[in-house]
This record gives sequence, C-alpha cells and structure tokens, in this order.
Amino acid sequence: MNPSVTLLNKPYQWLRPVYERTSLHRGVIDQLDQPDLREAYSVCRQITRDHAKTFYLATRFLPYPKQRSIFAIYALCRHVDDLVDELEDSASGRRIQAAEVHQVVDRFRRDLHRAYDGDSGSNPILVAFSDTLKSFHIPISQPLELMDGVGMDLYKNRYATFDELYTYSYKVASVVGLMTSEVFGYEDPAAIRHAVDLGIAMQLTNILRDVGEDLERDRIYLPADELAAYDLTERDLFAHTYDERFMDLMAFQVARARNYYESADAGIPMLSADSRLPVIMARENYSRILDVIERNLYQVYRHRAFLTTGEKLKILPRAAWKLTVR
Repeated sequence: MNPSVTLLNKPYQWLRPVYERTSLHRGVIDQLDQPDLREAYSVCRQITRDHAKTFYLATRFLPYPKQRSIFAIYALCRHVDDLVDELEDSASGRRIQAAEVHQVVDRFRRDLHRAYDGDSGSNPILVAFSDTLKSFHIPISQPLELMDGVGMDLYKNRYATFDELYTYSYKVASVVGLMTSEVFGYEDPAAIRHAVDLGIAMQLTNILRDVGEDLERDRIYLPADELAAYDLTERDLFAHTYDERFMDLMAFQVARARNYYESADAGIPMLSADSRLPVIMARENYSRILDVIERNLYQVYRHRAFLTTGEKLKILPRAAWKLTVR
C-alpha cells in the first residue's frame, strides 16, 4: 500500500516526518544547543504564530531545521513591516519626507549587511536569520527588495496599471517566496518562476480581500486603467458603488489571481518532497479566499472574506491527497 495513503488515515500530526515522531527527538527549538539561538528562534516562532496563523499551521509540517528557518524569514518580514509602521506613526498625520524613508532604509541595510557578515547584534530576529544564512543561500538583494516594496506604501497609494501593481506585488510577496524557496529546496530552476507566481497570486488575493479596509486608509490597489475599462472611478469606490460594473471588475480580478495560482501549481512538484505539503496548504488556504469572495457576491467593501479554523483544517486532507497523485 502507498505509505502516503496510509498516513491519510492517521491524525494530522502523523503526516509529519517519521524522524520527528520518535520519543528521542527534541522539539523544533529545544534541539538547539546554544541558548541564544533557542531564544532567537523562539521569538521568531512566536511572531509567526501570532501574525500568520494559517502560515504557521502549514510550516508545522516541515522538518525542524527548515521550520526554524521559515520562522526566521517570516519574522524578518514582520520586522520590515514594523520599521515602516514606526515611520508612519512618527509622522503623526503629516506627509512623510523622502529623507525619513531613506534613513530607515539605510539603517535596515546596515543591520542586514552586518547580519550577513555574522554580526547580528542583540536583535533576536537578526540572530535567527543570520543562523539561517549558514544553511541556506538567500541573496541579500531579496530582503532589501522587500524593504523597498514595503516602503512603497509610504509614498504610493494608487496604481495606474497592472504592470505597476505587479512590480509592487513582486517586491512585497514574490520576494518572500524566493527566500522561502531556498529553504524548501528545489533542483529545477523553473521552480523559481512558479514561486514568483504564487507570491503574485497571494498578494492579489490580499488586495481583493482588503478593498474596503484599504479605502479607509486612502489606498486603492486596483489599477486605474482597469477601473476605467469597467466604467468605474475612484469616487465610485469611495461611495461603495456595488453594481454590475463592480461585480464584473471583481470577477476579472479573481480570474486573474486564479491564473497565477494555476501557474504556481506547476512548481510545487519541483520542490523537495519534505516541503511540498506546507506549500500546498498555503496555496489552498489562500486561493479559497477567492471562493469566499465569490460566495459573498464580491461584496468586499464591508465584508472581509476569510476562512474559519474548521475550513482551514478541512484543507489538510485535500492537500495531503494532492501529494499522493503528483
């Protein structure tokens, strides 16, 4: 009998690698011998658990060394977000000056370069990330590009075309996929292109889910030329116009996001076998937000589409089944 099929009849935790289910195997953090690393990765794990519950659930099916590194990467991404949030808070409603942005970016760049040189200082996130760099090759250009993308929200709140939106989505989402792909492992370089597409798909999903929340922050990520193509304006969005034009626009946006998910699917079999399940789970969880948007008849102004915990858990057997048929 196919062992993968046998595992499907076990409780979810039995999908974990066999070596992690032995009584002699220590926990994902506890197995580290250095106290400073245990503390650093514990901080990163807690950040991941608190801020990305769905993602955290998926990472729990990775081998421990990869799991820790994914925690470190996610925590680094949150650290970048926090730097930008701090800058916004310090502005207190006034327009943020370019010099302030450059100051924050330069500070992050200096800290990052030191981490890449093995000097992570006392920041536990950088301590864990620096340790991750000993096992996985993550070019420094990637976290720097992430910082650039997150920083765009400080000065850019409209997108004229999808090409502009694609560039933003690549920097804030696909780059994260590129970093995590180095941890997941792959042999075929084509996997990278599909990882980029998964990042684009997820970011587009975020944008469609958060249309209403973004309007409250005076942000519109839907491309202006596409609004015009459906005879809609910014004023229509702020007025929460909900008619056939808007529904047709949203249907177009959902279909495009699904196309990127379909392209991403081709890259999952290219990943190391021990990393495919969490990627499938993340893909399935995120793509189903599009299903909820459709069930809500594209009412995204006041209704934020989400999956319940039960719906997320239901995805696991389906994700595990996909592994058996690839």
